[in-house]
Order: sequence, then structure tokens, then C-alpha cells
Amino acid sequence: MTLINRGKVYLVGAGPGDPGLLTIKAKECIEQADVVVYDYLANKGFLAYADKNAELIYVGKQGGCHTMSQGEINGLIVEKAGKGLSVVRLKGGDPFIFGRGGEEAQELREAGVSFEVVPGVTSAIAVPAYSGIPLTHRDYTATVAFITGHEDPTKEKSNIEWERLALSVGTLVFLMGVGNLKKIAENLVKHGRSPETPVAVIQKGTMSSQKTTVGTLSNIYKRACADNVKPPAIIVVGDVVSLKEELNWFENKPLFGKRIIVTRARAQASDFIAGLSHLGAECIEFPSIEIVPPASWKALDDAIEDLKDYQWVLFTSVNGVNCFFERLAESGHDSRDLCGIKVGAIGPKTAEALKLKGIKPDLVPDEYRAEAVVEAFKVLEADGLKILLPRAAEAREILPVELEKMGAHVNVVEAYRTVKPDTDKEWVREMLENGDIHMVTFTSSSTVTNFVKMFENEPDKLKEWMSSVAVACIGPVTAATAEENGLAVNIFPGDYTIEALTDSMVQYFSHE
Repeated sequence: MTLINRGKVYLVGAGPGDPGLLTIKAKECIEQADVVVYDYLANKGFLAYADKNAELIYVGKQGGCHTMSQGEINGLIVEKAGKGLSVVRLKGGDPFIFGRGGEEAQELREAGVSFEVVPGVTSAIAVPAYSGIPLTHRDYTATVAFITGHEDPTKEKSNIEWERLALSVGTLVFLMGVGNLKKIAENLVKHGRSPETPVAVIQKGTMSSQKTTVGTLSNIYKRACADNVKPPAIIVVGDVVSLKEELNWFENKPLFGKRIIVTRARAQASDFIAGLSHLGAECIEFPSIEIVPPASWKALDDAIEDLKDYQWVLFTSVNGVNCFFERLAESGHDSRDLCGIKVGAIGPKTAEALKLKGIKPDLVPDEYRAEAVVEAFKVLEADGLKILLPRAAEAREILPVELEKMGAHVNVVEAYRTVKPDTDKEWVREMLENGDIHMVTFTSSSTVTNFVKMFENEPDKLKEWMSSVAVACIGPVTAATAEENGLAVNIFPGDYTIEALTDSMVQYFSHE
């Protein structure tokens, strides 16, 4: 479906930070854009939705440091759209809530450039909600106001009418006001607001690194200084702040405050990331492997044509299942060609993938690794069996070697390859160096090997960074690979599944 047009600018709100709060339409715009011009406050993870050929341009402003002036940004989006490109101007929160989206829209209109506004979830409502603060409540107030806490310093007179604001609105939400927190509190008290009015300052709201400082107008500045509160943060003033302790749902999640790197291939990482995010973690999607077609399809195609000659087909991964059945279909066959052939799966996830193809596996060992498959065939008597093993180009050899020792004839065919993706590592490198990562997860030996290779030019640095980072592996084979690469393994569950790995991570952090 074509959503966006060329030669047009889309002013897109990225929401407050939590990836789950990005709208469906915003995601579709990013996916179809030729150019994405993004801000500091827009979650970098959203850039993964962009086409691999899209141009990504950072124009963020942080702590007074401007990559580009607003005039330069305006000129940039006009220029790109003028070349017939579809441009997404990705802005944190909502583009029309203190996001200067209105100014950009005016510039586009004046330049004769077509534009569209895609609203985003504004931090003004999302951040208090994630801190357990309802902005309105029947027992407290029916009025709320959004105010900029960072007015244009070149203006001769403030647009904020403090004398009216202080007493006429129940809940006040100041955006971008941390630097002016003392002045804001003083102005409200000066114009009649009680100095005992509850106040919350919420830093990095909706993210796992969210931090809330609570006080009153009389002491909030001192408390925020003691907590070293930094932008981005919002300020909530009003009696509703007193509900935080009772309604604090997000900061009580078991993985809240934990920043976790997920190295799994992007196509398979979504469920894992969703599960961790649901538990409060901030997931850094950093795939260290990518699934690509084999160097040649010939071996697999030949095996498919000769399927009737095999007694068994063994699958050691979900990728193997998917790639085999895709090639089966492209060759003009389907699951009926497996009639009379027994099928084995190394574990429950692989078995589930087979069931989705209409195949109920004949063998799923109790322990989800190659050694358990070997033990099963000792009971089944493998002598003389012809076994097809479609798998990755590089994999452990124990299964075919041991089966052949038992007299089986094993045809190992390449169904896919795992390669190291061309991934921007600098932002992850920076987080590791700064000590901002709490855990790295590995779901296969190849994810470990490629992760280490990404930093092969600075192995001593990686060792230093990882000394304070927990390592979670899906099973003993992956754990052994991690240890061989100098990584100390903290977690590998008894069951080698994503669900068990997630449970083990929760238990690990609960004992910190």
C-alpha cells in the first residue's frame, strides 16, 4: 500500500520515547520515506523501520548544542522535497505541541511544498501517565494546562500570564522546563499558588530510564538538584501528583530501569523484545546476525526433488523450517511431499514452526540441543537410515557426525546463512563505554561470535566494558561460545527457550 507521495514532507510525531507509543501511521511513513530527518528526542530504534536505501539525517538539539539551526532544518526539508523525494520530519512527541511543527509547516506552505501532519502522542500526557499521575481526576481537578518551560529568550515579554495561571488551572504541565525549574516554582508561589502544592519532575519519561522526583513548590528545586535531574524532563504541578504513590504502575515493573541489548536477528527479535518491554526493560535492538539465502540453492533443490529417498528430515531451527518450506513451495511442491517421511525438531519453537506448516513432528527431544537428538536416535536405531538435514551454512557438526557413526547416511544441505549485518555500532559502543547497558542477550553461538567481531578492533575495550555487563545466553552451547570469547556468563536457563530466558532474567535482577 502506498501511503506517502514524492515531493512531499510529512511532519511526524514520534511520541515520547516508548517504541510502543509510535502510531501505526507514523511507522508506515518512516517505512516508505526517501529521507528521514530526525530529532534528538525521537527514539533511534524507529530508524530501523526505514528502508535500507533511505537517507537518515540527524538534526537534533541537546543541551544547547544545535546540529542545525531551525532555519537550516527548514531549508533542508524544502530542498529534499523539491527534488521529488518523500521526506519524513520525525519529531519527538507531537509536532504541534511545542515542537515547532507549526513553523516548519508555514515555511513549507510559503515554499509551495506539499505537507501533511501525522500527530504523535505528546509527552505532556504520556509521561505523567507512566509516572502514575492522572492529569485530571474528579476528586482533584477538572482543568489542565500545557505550558512551555523554555520560552524564546529573545522575547521582550513573557507570553505566560503567571497571575492567572497560578490560581485558575488545577494541573500545570511544563515542558522543557528543567533549566527554569526554580523560576517556575517562584513565579507560581509569587502569584498565589500554595508553596505546599505537590510537584513532580519526570526525567526521560516512558523509557526504562525514567526517574521521578517528587516534592512541593517550596522544595522541588532543591530535590531535583540533589537527584541530578537532567533534560529531557517535564514538570507536573497540582494535587494530582499526590496520587503517584498509589497509581505508580510503570516504575514497579520487574525489569524497569534495565537497558538490555538484544542481538537476535531482527526478523525473530520482535516477540523477545515485546516480552522484555512488557516487563519494563528498555530494549536496544542490535542484531549481530542476519539471515540470508545460501550461496547456492542447488543442494537443497536436489534434496527436495529426491525427498522420497529419505526416511527422516531433521530441523535444528525455526529458520531452517521457514527456508526449507519456502524453497519447497518455489519448487512447485508442498507439505504433502513429506508424506511417509518422519520429521524431527530440535525444540518446541522449531516444532511450532513445523505445525504452522501442517506438520506434526515425530521427534522433539526433552533437551533442546543436538546431543539430545543423537540420544533419541540411539533408541530409534539409525543404522541404514537416510536423513536430510537442512540447516545454516555454519553449524555444529555433532549431529551429522554422531548420526553417521551410528550408520545413518546424513545429507547436510545449506538452507540459509547467518552473516554479520552492516549495523551502525557507534551508538551501542557509546552506551557500553558509558556504562549505560545492564545486560546483553545471546540466543545462538553465531550471535556471540558476530557481536565480538563487531568490536574486534578494540578487544581490550570490549572486555573492559563487558566486565560490568551481565550476559544472558539461551543455553549451554551459546554460553560455552560466550565464555570462549572471554565473556562471563551470568544466566542460562534450564529450558533453552526465549520464555525461560526471560524468566531467568527477571529472577537475576530481582536478586540484585
